[in-house]
Amino acid sequence: MSYGTDMKLLGFQIPNYTFPGVSNEKLFDHVAMLASTAERAGFDAVFVMDHFYQLPNIGPRTDPMLEGYTVLAGIAARTTKVRLGTLVTGVTYRNPAFLAKAVTTLDIVSAGRAILGIGAAWNEDEHRGYGYEFPPVGERISRLEEALQICRAMFREDAPTFEGRYYRVQGVLNFPRPIQPNGPPILIGGGGEQRTLKLVAQYADICNIFGDPVMVRHKMDVLEKHCETVGRDPSTIVKTRLGSLIIRESDAEARRLLEQVYNRPGIDKERVRMSFTAGSPDHVAEETQKLLDAGLDGLIFNMPHMEDPAAIELAGRTLAGLRQPAATR
Repeated sequence: MSYGTDMKLLGFQIPNYTFPGVSNEKLFDHVAMLASTAERAGFDAVFVMDHFYQLPNIGPRTDPMLEGYTVLAGIAARTTKVRLGTLVTGVTYRNPAFLAKAVTTLDIVSAGRAILGIGAAWNEDEHRGYGYEFPPVGERISRLEEALQICRAMFREDAPTFEGRYYRVQGVLNFPRPIQPNGPPILIGGGGEQRTLKLVAQYADICNIFGDPVMVRHKMDVLEKHCETVGRDPSTIVKTRLGSLIIRESDAEARRLLEQVYNRPGIDKERVRMSFTAGSPDHVAEETQKLLDAGLDGLIFNMPHMEDPAAIELAGRTLAGLRQPAATR
């Protein structure tokens, strides 16, 4: 099996809202500044998390966390080019028809830049706190499939009806229509090999997974087999991987910052090793090229607790260079 290295999507994820010295009344201005900087630096998309508590590998669960679609609407008003979405919405957090309406509204507000990012959900702590049901994983994936069918129908049809086991809509209206033809692209997050990647083959325009190059290559092989089963060309799916990035002018400075991450209380060091890329521009370019060579055509990075304009600009310049053919880099 051969893999290409053409990068179709370069994404910047904002995973936290804890910025030293930034008060609550200035918090969104800082977030908008990060998004605008990413846009200028050459990123194609800006993503935020759809969570209510901070995640363990990023910070304490009591750290600030803003509601994702409200933030995206604000970012839409401060940017002009980047696509906007969650990475990703848990299917259990919103009625699927309401979710389709919210994402359509984001598409209108952003003049056609919305992405629907969705997955099966996993954070039981949030579900318990907010009073959402947290069914077993098999049911959550079944709910995900029904939600995908409803959202796609509402993006494309005037008054669809759907009767599923978990969700139903009856002649549901979604006006105004999305600006993007056939609606915002659908991104499915997750790498489950039996069901999630099968849903990617059936419904997704974009997928997002985790892992090092070896794991990425394996997941891409699995996805290709699912595509073959359902009769879909896998090249029609933009395949991305979310990772964390520490980029500085020198390898030594980047490694120093990575050590700070390793020393945080409760950190899963193996997960950090699998997800973090840290180093100088040359090192970052070399490591991320390995991911592209493993079968990806998109890269999404966050820079947890280390977002600053200079680093974002350096990341954009470095990663955008991977779009060029190897002979010209």
